[in-house]
Amino acid sequence: MTVEARAARVRLLLFDVDGVLTDGTILLHGDGSESKRFSIRDGTAIVWAHRAGLLTGILSARTSVSTTVRAAQLGIPIVLQGVGSKLSAYERLLAEQRLDDAEVAFMGDDLVDLPVLARVGLAAAPADAAADVRARVHWVSGARGGGGAVRELVELVLRAQGKWAAVLEPYLGEPAG
Repeated sequence: MTVEARAARVRLLLFDVDGVLTDGTILLHGDGSESKRFSIRDGTAIVWAHRAGLLTGILSARTSVSTTVRAAQLGIPIVLQGVGSKLSAYERLLAEQRLDDAEVAFMGDDLVDLPVLARVGLAAAPADAAADVRARVHWVSGARGGGGAVRELVELVLRAQGKWAAVLEPYLGEPAG
């Protein structure tokens, strides 16, 4: 099956955080708090996905206030943090949302993501993901984690579903076609 055919079936875009939505850097401050750097381009694409009727979510082994705040800013409805087993959390999510594997795209960057990547209909990775991850996914972004990889995946899915013209329309002043 082609990547485009896989993307056409997606109803849920699911993302790891560190190394996917961020560049993987965690800044630890003297007071014990932390901060992360998120791409505005990735965030804009997530908003487009919502407008196009797609569900989005985060699946992360770490718990972070920065992630919670960013997810709230973007209106990401599914935020699973601090999960001991990403696969178990993923399976619960499928049951709760009444989805099957083929309807999910997941972008991960490291070995802990492999069990979920092996299950989803569209497995994706940023350009700088671990080599063993890049070798096992359906699609690899040309962009690095935290640097537009999520944006590229969202655009791929929206184009495959015939929804990209509607995203462009407000910016071009032309009717969608």
